[in-house]
Amino acid sequence: MKACKREKLPVKELKNIVGSEYLQTAREDLVCYGYDASGIESLPEAVVFPGTAAEISGIVKLANRYRFPVFPRGAGSGNVGGAVPLGGGVVISLNRFDRVIEINTEDLFAVVEPGVVTGKFQEIVEKEGLFYPPDPASSNFCTIGGNVATGAGGPRAVKYGVTYNYVLGLEVVLPTGEIITTGRKTEKGVVGYDLTSLFVGSEGTLGIITKIVLRLLPLPDQRATLLVVFDSIHRCVKTVSEILRNKTLPSAIEFIDKNSIEAVENRFDLGLGKNVESVLLIEVDGDTEIVDLMTRRLSDLCKKHGAQGVDIATDNEAQEKLWRVRKAIAPALLSLKPAKINEDVCVPRSKIPDLIAALDRLSEKYSVPVASFGHAGDGNIHVNFLLDRNNTDELVRAELATRELFDHVLRLGGTISGEHGIGIAKSPFVGKELGDTEVETMKRIKRALDPRKIMNPGKIFESNSSFFRRKKILHDRSGARL
Repeated sequence: MKACKREKLPVKELKNIVGSEYLQTAREDLVCYGYDASGIESLPEAVVFPGTAAEISGIVKLANRYRFPVFPRGAGSGNVGGAVPLGGGVVISLNRFDRVIEINTEDLFAVVEPGVVTGKFQEIVEKEGLFYPPDPASSNFCTIGGNVATGAGGPRAVKYGVTYNYVLGLEVVLPTGEIITTGRKTEKGVVGYDLTSLFVGSEGTLGIITKIVLRLLPLPDQRATLLVVFDSIHRCVKTVSEILRNKTLPSAIEFIDKNSIEAVENRFDLGLGKNVESVLLIEVDGDTEIVDLMTRRLSDLCKKHGAQGVDIATDNEAQEKLWRVRKAIAPALLSLKPAKINEDVCVPRSKIPDLIAALDRLSEKYSVPVASFGHAGDGNIHVNFLLDRNNTDELVRAELATRELFDHVLRLGGTISGEHGIGIAKSPFVGKELGDTEVETMKRIKRALDPRKIMNPGKIFESNSSFFRRKKILHDRSGARL
C-alpha cells in the first residue's frame, strides 16, 4: 500500500529531533526492525529512538509535512505483522520508554511507559503486594504498550479479563502530532466519550501511546495449579464446560492437545505417557481456604468426567515449571514441522467441543497436521496448521484449511482473532466477520484522526494480498523469533 505521495526522507531533521545517537539508517541496523513474530518482512528507511512524547510529536509532525509513514514498535513480538513497516518510512521504537513512573498502593493503580516489559512489571507490583493479572504467553519479553495496542489477553482472562479491563487512562501522540490525555486514575468516570477504549486494541493505527495508567488488584494469598490428563480430547474439552457449568471459576483453564503435548515432551520430558490425548492446566487463586476447597472440588470434577490423573502443584517452583511449559508450546511446535500457520480464534466456551471436532475434520480433509492449545476458559484457542515451508502443495492445503476454519468459527458465533489483532496477516479476512457499514465506520474514525494516512498504514482494513501470508509461512521461523 502507498500511504501518500512521498518526498525524500528528512534524515537531518530527524537527527535534530532525537540526536544522531538515536537514529539508524544503515541497512544492517534496519533489518532488525523490519519484521515481527509473524515473519512478515519489509525494511524501513530509518529507525528512531525517541525518549519523550514531545520528540515523538516532532517526528509525527515531520511525517505529516514530508508525507512519510511512521510505524510504532515495541518488542516486535506480535503475530500478525502489526509492527512491520510496509512501504518503508520510519519505525518509531519505544524501547527508551521503559519507566514505571508510579505505583499507588492506596488507590491501586500504576503509571507506566509503553516499553515496560509485562513480566517485569508484574514482578515489581507483586513486591508491593499487588497484582496485574493480564499474562500473555510472551510476558517475559512483550511490552505493556504492545499489550494495550492489541488488547492482549492470556490464561487468566477467564477470571480477571484482558488488558482492556485494566487500562484506566493514556497519554497519546495523535497522527497529527498533538498530545492528548485520556481517561482517569479513579475507578469511575464518564465525562465525554471513552477515548481510552478507542485506542486500546487499535494496533498503532490511531496514535502512539506514551503513557499508561493501569488498574491493579491485591495479590492473592495463594495459588495452586492442577495438571489434568485425559485419554480423550473430547472428554477433555467437555470437562471445561462442566467446570464452568458448576460455577467453579478458576483463574485459568488452559487446553493442550496431543500434538502440542508431543512438542513440549520433546523439550521438557514431562513423562506424561503415550496414551495422553490432551491436558488441562488449571490455576486457582485466592485465600488459602478457598484455594484448598476449589482444588479438591476441581480434582473430583475432572476425575468424574474421565480424567486419567490429576497432579496438584502448590509450591512456586513446581507451578512455574508447568507454566513455562505452557508458554513454550508455540516455539516447540517447530520441532514437529519447520513452519506453521498460527491463528488465535475464539468461540463461545460451550462451542469448544464443536471447534475441536471441526479441526479434526479439517486436518483429515486437507491432510495437514493441526496442533491446538490455549485459553479454554474463555474460548480462545490457538490453532496451528503444521507444514513444510518447501512443500507448495502442503502450503496451499494449509491455506484452504485456515480459510475454512474462519468460516467454522464465525458459524459458531466466534471471532477470527481473540487477542493477536489483525495487522497484515488477517486483514484479508476482516470482511468475513464485520459488515461493510461497520468497517466503513471504523475507517471514518481513522480518516478523522489520520487525514494524511501516515500512522501505521496498511494494517487492519487494507485487504493485503495472500503474498503476506505466504511470506509469513515460508519465512525461516527460528525459535529466536518466536
